[in-house]
Amino acid sequence: MSTKFYIKDGIPTINPEDVNELSNFEIIDVRRLEEFTAELGHIESAKLVTLGPDLKNFINKTEKTKQLIFVCRSGGRSGQATQDALSAGFSEVYNMDGGMLKWNALKLPVWREFKIQE
Repeated sequence: MSTKFYIKDGIPTINPEDVNELSNFEIIDVRRLEEFTAELGHIESAKLVTLGPDLKNFINKTEKTKQLIFVCRSGGRSGQATQDALSAGFSEVYNMDGGMLKWNALKLPVWREFKIQE
């Protein structure tokens, strides 16, 4: 495991400033659509998969070897999503520490437009 990753409150975690350096990870934003396109915006490559039934379905049908980083507003919901993925058998899943609040505080690029993802 790279030194970019660490354990926080028992959850594998990564700092926002390290997320941009990882091209082999899929970023999953677990907020609602209205949050995804609101003031805090989202990471350009993020896929919106809302916490709840949508996330459960995504976790059940996604290959367990996939490398994922979960994101939300502050890190709480994405921490739960990370735990859910670990419980489902994923091994390389991480929570982005501080969520989009920290991402914005670091002045990293944000997008507010919703684009259809495959």
